[in-house]
Amino acid sequence: MLVARGLTKEYKSGTQHLTVLDHVSFDVPAGAFVSIVGPSGSGKTTLLGLLAGLDTPSQGSVSLDGVDLNTLDEDARAKLRGEKVGFVFQSFQLIPTLTALENVQVPLELSGTGTVREAATRATDLLTRVGLGDRIHHFPQQLSGGEQQRVALARAFVNEPRILFADEPTGNLDGSTGERIVELLQALNRERGCTIVLVTHDPALAARTQRTIRLRDGVIVEDVFHQHDQPA
Repeated sequence: MLVARGLTKEYKSGTQHLTVLDHVSFDVPAGAFVSIVGPSGSGKTTLLGLLAGLDTPSQGSVSLDGVDLNTLDEDARAKLRGEKVGFVFQSFQLIPTLTALENVQVPLELSGTGTVREAATRATDLLTRVGLGDRIHHFPQQLSGGEQQRVALARAFVNEPRILFADEPTGNLDGSTGERIVELLQALNRERGCTIVLVTHDPALAARTQRTIRLRDGVIVEDVFHQHDQPA
């Protein structure tokens, strides 16, 4: 599903060169649940952006579901993301003037998938799946942080992406609420077969995934497969 080869990201600041990622390479098979961990400044979020095609590397390549992102212009990368990629952000990124239902429908409307009624039915089903069937007409400010994150999860899955990228999905949540979000991610990974790659500072969350890739100073220092929940 995902092939990273020699990924390097450098920035110039005057005469100085800052190397955020330094020749990072790994593969992620379809249906895997992978965490990327490391201290602040290790390059985690930069790596996630490169893998998702939100940014371009200084060197190296990313292949997403068999497509080399280096061969695509920005419009083509955006189209690929719309068709195959879901995102969950730490800050939720919900549209405040739209209800939970309307927020989840946005990706379907942008892609032109199905009728308005079909979009509403699909969005309602997913919101019910994440435990918000009775909150679909509430606006983000009427929802708790955990509820907003569950809306964001439903929105990320509504287009049935092949791969989901999550950047600190439990970072703004308390322990019990974060635990519920992790359980939802695990269930959606298991039931939908969606590949998940998430960035986290939380070692307990990382331990719940199938595999943990640890970064330090822009390089992979550890790549561990966990014994639980291994794919068949």
